[in-house]
Amino acid sequence: MSRRDALIGVIEALHAEIAALKSNDIDALEAATSAKLIQIERVAHATDEAPSAELDELAREAHRLNETCRIYVNLMAANVRRRLQVLAGSGAQSYRPQGNAALA
Repeated sequence: MSRRDALIGVIEALHAEIAALKSNDIDALEAATSAKLIQIERVAHATDEAPSAELDELAREAHRLNETCRIYVNLMAANVRRRLQVLAGSGAQSYRPQGNAALA
C-alpha cells in the first residue's frame, strides 16, 4: 500500500470516528479507531513515495480531522463531568480556579 493510499485510509477512518462520536455509537467508534491505527501504521511503514505537496496536504487534512475528534471527545468529557457534578450535588460549575486563591 502506498503512503498516499494509507493517508486516505486515515482520513476515511477519521471521518468514521467523527460520525460515531456524533451518534454515540461505541461499536462504530471502536471499529473506526482500530481502522485508523492500522492505517497510521501503514503510513509509518510506507517508503515508496518521496514527500510531495499532495502527501503534505493529505497529512494536514488528517491532522485537522484528528483535532476535530479531540474536540468532540473533550466536549463529551466536559458534559459527563458536569452531569456527575450535578448528580453529586456540587452544582453545575464546570470551572473552578486552581491557583493559590483557590486554597485560601
